[in-house]
Amino acid sequence: MSVERSLDLPQRIALVHEWFTPRSVGGAEQVVDTIDQWLTTLGRKPDLAALVDGESRLPHSRWAGRRILTSPIQKLPWGISHVQQYLPLLPLAIEQIDLGDYPLVISSNHLVAKGVLTSPEQLHISYVHTPVRYAWDQMHAYLRRSALARRGLGPWIRWQLHALRQWDQLSAARVDVLVANSRFTAGRIRQYWRRDAHVLHPPVQVERFRWDQPRDDSYLCLCRLVPYKRVDVVVEAFNRLRLPLRVVGDGPERARLEQLAGPTVQILGRQSQEQVETLLARCRAFVYAGLEDFGIAPVEAMASGAPVIGLGRGGLLDSVRCAAAGSAEPTGVLFPEQTPASVAQAVDWFEQRRLWRELPPEQLRHWAERFRPDAFVSRFETLVQRSWETHQQSCAVAASDPAGLPELSRCD
Repeated sequence: MSVERSLDLPQRIALVHEWFTPRSVGGAEQVVDTIDQWLTTLGRKPDLAALVDGESRLPHSRWAGRRILTSPIQKLPWGISHVQQYLPLLPLAIEQIDLGDYPLVISSNHLVAKGVLTSPEQLHISYVHTPVRYAWDQMHAYLRRSALARRGLGPWIRWQLHALRQWDQLSAARVDVLVANSRFTAGRIRQYWRRDAHVLHPPVQVERFRWDQPRDDSYLCLCRLVPYKRVDVVVEAFNRLRLPLRVVGDGPERARLEQLAGPTVQILGRQSQEQVETLLARCRAFVYAGLEDFGIAPVEAMASGAPVIGLGRGGLLDSVRCAAAGSAEPTGVLFPEQTPASVAQAVDWFEQRRLWRELPPEQLRHWAERFRPDAFVSRFETLVQRSWETHQQSCAVAASDPAGLPELSRCD
């Protein structure tokens, strides 16, 4: 990662993440890693902050030996390994991290990281992956699946989520600059926090993937096997179509999906990174029915030269160019509803048109390159520099000669 010009940023910068634990590896962690590398390249290696740190003492961790400021949750029983179990305490806990010595604070937020306290002399930029899903639009679905709610604790959970929504909106008002990972997330920010946000898509490690491999006739679905990913509708659609489908991933839905799967559907479970890359490079198309804030996996599929057949809502509207909608140089097909019939209709249209022959793998890879980490860094750098310059100008006005204040104009 190279930077061709020197930026006028402060020496002391704090980078805030929700938590650093070995079990958390995903898009949010990739954003933090990319920002950390960029700042380090600038000679502005940031101090890290999080609710808990389970990484800095692990010799093989990316964060080994780093200074990580933590909250009181760090010292609570099972706080590091089960931090989310302390959900009612997390808003209070994140506010206990003292970042007063850092002129610039950058947070990566999907729960409470944006809630760190800063002063008017500091600039806080928050990269938002999503407003808390289960506190806002997915609350009722979350309660239907909650074991605690089924045991009679539903009213208590509702009250806790009500309090979390209030804090979520309040803490969002304290952030100076909000950055959303998609237009969909920016819309949710506008709806729930009444704030505008810049849109900057997250970095995707597209260079990991091969796009020039021979392909077979199987379809691939890759994700965590949790209810909101709606892998069940994909499996049911392929049961109807009797086309080959491989499902990669693990989670609480796996047993149900194995029972649901017909003779043409394979539930492969968790696979190694190398196996995933091979499957993506060889599948006919990638099928995805989840409503995502952005969706890293579909971009990885396109980086592998695989067309995407996905839900035409949420973050995929920012990454997949739909052939059925007449897009120039399309990269896949979008279906309108999270139902087996809608998925089956899109896959059948893809098959009938033999659309994989009209979507060259190199074309898909070329499109996916727009989401590579250095592209993210270039855009994020511009945003941070402009925000810092605006902030400095504001501070200069606040420190100007008070004789120029209209409130102190001569009245004699």
